Amino acid sequence: MEENLAELTKKVETEIAPIFKKIDEVCYKNSKKVLEAFQECRLQENHLNSSTGYGIDEPGRNKIEEIYAKIFKAEDALVRVQLISGTHALAVTLSALLRPGDTMLSITGKPYDTLQTVIGIGAEESESSLKKFGIGYEEIDLVNNDFDIEAIKKRLSKKDIKLVEIQKSRGYSTRKSLTNDKIEMAIKAIRGVNSDVIIMVDNCYGEFVEEKEPIEIGADIAVGSLMKNLGAGIATSGAYIVGNKNLIELCAERLTAPGIGKEIGPSLNQNPLLIKGLFFAPQVVAGSMKTAVFASRILEILGYDVEPKYNEPRGDIVQTIKLNTEENLIKFCQGIQRGSPIDSDVLPYPSPMGGYEDNVIMAAGTFTQGSTIELSCDGPLREPYIAYMQGGLTYDYGKLGILKAIEYIRNR
Repeated sequence: MEENLAELTKKVETEIAPIFKKIDEVCYKNSKKVLEAFQECRLQENHLNSSTGYGIDEPGRNKIEEIYAKIFKAEDALVRVQLISGTHALAVTLSALLRPGDTMLSITGKPYDTLQTVIGIGAEESESSLKKFGIGYEEIDLVNNDFDIEAIKKRLSKKDIKLVEIQKSRGYSTRKSLTNDKIEMAIKAIRGVNSDVIIMVDNCYGEFVEEKEPIEIGADIAVGSLMKNLGAGIATSGAYIVGNKNLIELCAERLTAPGIGKEIGPSLNQNPLLIKGLFFAPQVVAGSMKTAVFASRILEILGYDVEPKYNEPRGDIVQTIKLNTEENLIKFCQGIQRGSPIDSDVLPYPSPMGGYEDNVIMAAGTFTQGSTIELSCDGPLREPYIAYMQGGLTYDYGKLGILKAIEYIRNR
């Protein structure tokens, strides 16, 4: 059995070699972008030093935010370890930019499960949701995995929407992740009928997958987690918000306090990790992409329904595998856990999780708890029982993890 799997692996790697070459080309361009930002912003050794207490006007933290703004081609950035997750950063952003009586519009259908709770449209109700503060919510579904441009233009032409939300990744849905060319077309259509609405992109899982980032294609603000792509498995906490200067200041005042904004926020010895994570991020994202491509092709050959297919365009690092039964989903996630460097002898089982409507199984033997740029796999226990796999700090480790998972399922 192992010999057959080894032969299949060689066959698959020969077939996907041209895809890997394209990934390497994007990686080189993004690496160049990062290095030039470090140089142009004059990153120095003293910026690796960190602060405690209030962290008033800390040079290292300020320099990191300057570098982020440069890379994203944004006016300003907020990069803080006090932002605990992507959902936290999104909640801060929405709470900062929306007021009672305002309405936000999602043009990618229902957002990720935890953001539904933030908005107030999920099964789990919260007294702190946007809805409880009188903020309205509407959504327009995608049509055939693309934006419903006419419906979007018609709704926004009324000019009573304060903020448009675009989720680049699929979340726990069956739709495809969105590429920059589709997002750019939607933004141009929006600007054709409404020049004032704030356009926010949830960029989680999408950073450095393509050559451009959301601000470059017309978004006003973009949000993401350092536990994902840009942390590269090195940053141990944090998230970022980049965009127009006036919007970033509002977000900073929501995170800290009105009138204080970006001035305070100790980095708590995290600066070297944030800087190293960003430096390695293009290569780590490339490794994660290669892992996803390999998994897509070999699992498709083995009879699984996968999305995206190995040779399809990708907007994020997420690979889905439709497993059809609860038992298969659990076994696959347990197999991924077996292929992890940490807690490989632990078997994950489904359980309730805050912010999620269904029980969720999560497999992640990671160096940083919850780091989804490291090889991980999770999924809600609901039909059609899809496993959402992402990460892989290097391609070799990612491939070994996938092969271990396949062996585990076969042996079971």
